[in-house]
Amino acid sequence: MINYKESYPLAGETILVTRAVSANSQFREMLEAKGGIVLEFPALVIKPPSSWQQLDHAIANIEEYDWLILTSANGVEYFFERLHHLGKDKNDLKIIKIAVVGTKTEQYLQKYNLKADFIPPDFIADSLVENFPETLQGQKILFPRVESGGREILVQELSQKGAKITEIPAYQSGCPDFIDETAWDAIRNEVISVVTFASSKTVRNFYRLVNQALINHPNLSLHSLLKNITIASIGPQTSLTCQELFQRVDIEAKEYTLEGLVNALIQQKRL
Repeated sequence: MINYKESYPLAGETILVTRAVSANSQFREMLEAKGGIVLEFPALVIKPPSSWQQLDHAIANIEEYDWLILTSANGVEYFFERLHHLGKDKNDLKIIKIAVVGTKTEQYLQKYNLKADFIPPDFIADSLVENFPETLQGQKILFPRVESGGREILVQELSQKGAKITEIPAYQSGCPDFIDETAWDAIRNEVISVVTFASSKTVRNFYRLVNQALINHPNLSLHSLLKNITIASIGPQTSLTCQELFQRVDIEAKEYTLEGLVNALIQQKRL
């Protein structure tokens, strides 16, 4: 006999997922498989960089680099889009080693039939520097990344260790112009039990969009809207941003992945 609570531990939870407008539904499917009801809150717009010039130049001169570092699925997608646009393929990367941060980034790399030479044990960028398999002094590193608003700590730490790092804008990440009406209605009507954040940027954009919507609702406040909603974060950096803007975070994943976030929600529900 099936134990319903064991099979569907998130039954009864209505979970608001903040995500990119173009993101796939993997996280939604994972939550629904555990019984959760999912509403989506588009909090990021991903688009090409303002210019391809720097990325195209780096790809054309890929032999000048020792390592390629990829820290996001978006970085992988846009890098390979330009690689193929320039008439190159994975064989042109045989001369360079590849490091990735996070299982999702690794999965996207595998879509192109490539395997990373190095994946840090923890799913955060800081771990990459601490556990790098070679001496960083003098290493020439190509780092395709978000055009603006990304964390600078990785670049700073690599540079401090003597690496020669070339940062290249590979994509832009922005805030949608308006809040999603379905999600906004659910928040105002106290339908949501949990809101999830998988990056600091989604926290900041959620904060911005909700406050923008609150202009037309002077009787409401961000605090009153969130007081009965559990705030769940994918990891320490995202949690810091939650603390900064909401003054709290209720759940933090132990493993900094979407799977880890699902498991953290389940553990909290069982308490």
